[in-house]
Amino acid sequence: MSLVELKNVFQDYSDGNDVIHALKKTNLSINAGEFVAIIGPSGSGKSTLLTIMGGLQKPSGGSVTLNKKSFSRASPKRRTELRFQEIGFILQASNLVPYLTVEKQLKLIDKVAKKPFNIKKADALLGSLGILSLKNKYPSDLSGGERQRASIARALYSNPSLILADEPTASLDTSRAFEVVQILAEETKKLNKATVMVTHDERLLSYCDKVYVINDGVLTDRTKQYLNK
Repeated sequence: MSLVELKNVFQDYSDGNDVIHALKKTNLSINAGEFVAIIGPSGSGKSTLLTIMGGLQKPSGGSVTLNKKSFSRASPKRRTELRFQEIGFILQASNLVPYLTVEKQLKLIDKVAKKPFNIKKADALLGSLGILSLKNKYPSDLSGGERQRASIARALYSNPSLILADEPTASLDTSRAFEVVQILAEETKKLNKATVMVTHDERLLSYCDKVYVINDGVLTDRTKQYLNK
């Protein structure tokens, strides 16, 4: 089932008298349970595509549907609601709140949602990611790989439909990078999420179900080239 769908989505920016076509007309469909990679050089349109999928900016044209809900045409308030309900973000720097323990990072999500903290759910999630014993630690007490695991836990805690990971391994050494991407791939399948990962590291692509290359704002399916699928 298609969980995320982009139809004729494009993004233009004005630069004086010029128009920059940051993202040319793009059609993309991602199913639940799929782990998708997007690769491409700096300035190719990767970040533009990801921010549109995440509802952080409205496209110049076209439509984005998330879990059968219109996303791109929704009001700013509705987009914020959908983003909170449906999307988990994992960034290059783990982006954890520095003065909160790992457990309190998850508590904060329930506090914002005005829900009671679900400690059983939190412990089960942290346990599945191998960091339950670190739940009372602060981000500064964790290794890079542990911080990214905590970031994954925070992204998954609200049970989103879509995970957007922007260069999630850029700050990690090779073994930790493989470990983090393997966890992402496993959680995508186990929890039937759709995960989109922007990466520059082609060694990580073997964990993915599909690979797209973006260049000069043009998105191309290169799954067969990279995965022999």
